[in-house]
Amino acid sequence: MTDTFVVVGGDAAGMSAASKAKRENPDGDVIVFEKGEWVSYAACGMPYYVKGVVDELDDLVAVTPEEFREERDVDLRTGAEVVDIDLERETVTVETDGGTDEQPYDDLLVATGATAIEPPFEGLGLEGVFTIHDMDEADAIESYVTEHDPETAAIVGGGYVGIEMAEALSARGIDVHLYEMLPHVLQPFGEAVAEVVEEHLREQGVDLHLETAVSGFVGDERIDAVELEDETVSADVAIVGVGVTPNVGLADAAGIELGQTGAIATDEYGRTNDENVYAAGDCAEATHVVTGEPAHVPLALTANRAGRAIGQTITGDPTPVGEIAGTAIVKAFDLGAARTGIVDEQRAREAGFDPVSVTISAPTRAHYYPDGAELTVTLVADRESGTLLGGSVVGREGAKRIDTIAMALTAGMTVMDLQNADLAYAPPFSPVWDPVLTAAKVLGGTLE
Repeated sequence: MTDTFVVVGGDAAGMSAASKAKRENPDGDVIVFEKGEWVSYAACGMPYYVKGVVDELDDLVAVTPEEFREERDVDLRTGAEVVDIDLERETVTVETDGGTDEQPYDDLLVATGATAIEPPFEGLGLEGVFTIHDMDEADAIESYVTEHDPETAAIVGGGYVGIEMAEALSARGIDVHLYEMLPHVLQPFGEAVAEVVEEHLREQGVDLHLETAVSGFVGDERIDAVELEDETVSADVAIVGVGVTPNVGLADAAGIELGQTGAIATDEYGRTNDENVYAAGDCAEATHVVTGEPAHVPLALTANRAGRAIGQTITGDPTPVGEIAGTAIVKAFDLGAARTGIVDEQRAREAGFDPVSVTISAPTRAHYYPDGAELTVTLVADRESGTLLGGSVVGREGAKRIDTIAMALTAGMTVMDLQNADLAYAPPFSPVWDPVLTAAKVLGGTLE
């Protein structure tokens, strides 16, 4: 390991890299600059804090700043914002309440994460209008709901955040309206998943407004309504969850190259165009396991895994950050929905494949064993090679079966390979033919 490893950003990728580097070489200097006060927190748990099933915001913190400093011997500096990177001089400029300082580095990791997209809506600055992408925002939403006891909520966006916040606010007794400008919610999961989720959301009392664009919010100082193209609907609180954008301004200004997705371009080791600078997490690209092309899929495991690998690489053991399949899972009230790889056939064609897909529904347990449920499984494969391209699942139980499909993608398996996989069977857990195997059989027959 070189003398000083500097990390910009103190969440998943940054703290995983710092911890691994210090563990591998205790004598090395590891310095982390984090502009906020929160580090190593579970952003995915924030909707459940708002819902009330997580008691304290601090419960979402995996490792406290004190533990990093005292137990892991990482020089963690919160309230310290890196405002400039000088690649030629190998320094970063850091602003704190005490002024501005320069810090030399031998290796540098840019782990600046992503920011919630703020559309150009009128009224976005009204009290009661929120995005939710960091701990302070989650705390502000919970405090607002507790203090003002809103009756109606407008959620803009039918992705992960929108679905999870619909559940969270419904649990607080709030009448929820969810607005999605596309024909379906959870667009990357495919139509089969979306239709099941949409029906369930309506059953839970969520008012769905599909193919409905929001133009802004109305109110004096506090939100009173959400404004649509041809009407205004009452709302006492609003959550805008239309996606995230990678925080690449610092890297771009320094001359670190961005990739075709708009995130920072990296090689298989997370290295940028500068041999001593790495990037990982929500600000960086990764290689998609199906297409072999750069992709930007900001997810927690991707960030943690890449950070850990980089921490090992800079200590002298080159370790690939690994490819991604974009595997994701979301809870929608009583349903679990998950996807991996390429589910959208148009995207598959654009990647050079000739896609064939099937959708089946099958029980999650033996038919005679109680409390089973139907699981809807979609599989997509390339017609010529039979190679599996992706899949999705949705149901009241069994959504983690997506991991079987994700592993098949990672292994480059064909549909026939998956069909012949030796999966476990016992009546409380699965029928003899697991739903994933059943889907593979049906898709195999289609290909034949």
